[in-house]
Amino acid sequence: CYPGSWSQYSLKKVGLKGDVVGVDLREPERFSAPNFRFIKADVITLDIEWLAKEIAFRDMVISDLAPQTTGIKLADTSRSMELAKKALEISLALLKEKGHFLSKVFEGEDMKAFRNEVKKRFDQVRLIRPSAVRKGSKEIYLLGLGLVK
Repeated sequence: CYPGSWSQYSLKKVGLKGDVVGVDLREPERFSAPNFRFIKADVITLDIEWLAKEIAFRDMVISDLAPQTTGIKLADTSRSMELAKKALEISLALLKEKGHFLSKVFEGEDMKAFRNEVKKRFDQVRLIRPSAVRKGSKEIYLLGLGLVK
């Protein structure tokens, strides 16, 4: 959730009726809200069972996870895919039926298999490349709509 732009965007979308939970090793900068909860943790080693007890049955999980890039494309895309798979695992534990999942991922060899895995769990799956992503970047977002429990 660091530096906080996705959290701020999410808070605007849910208004005061909803709440937002951010998980990261670094706390978001320069904002706070009464309906925002921050959990300092590494998502790779996160106890998903504990997290599900704390914040289960969400409408949406947004993952903007990205690896520390090395410049070695295969290593970077592989690490990105590992993070996206972990985000999917977390979302399956936290989302309520018909909930949504959005995850950043770097396009690579495993993208098709990951997309197919998400298709098994959600009614619709879309790939989104925001206009703000620089040209030539492998960064893309995968959106799963309507979790099927």
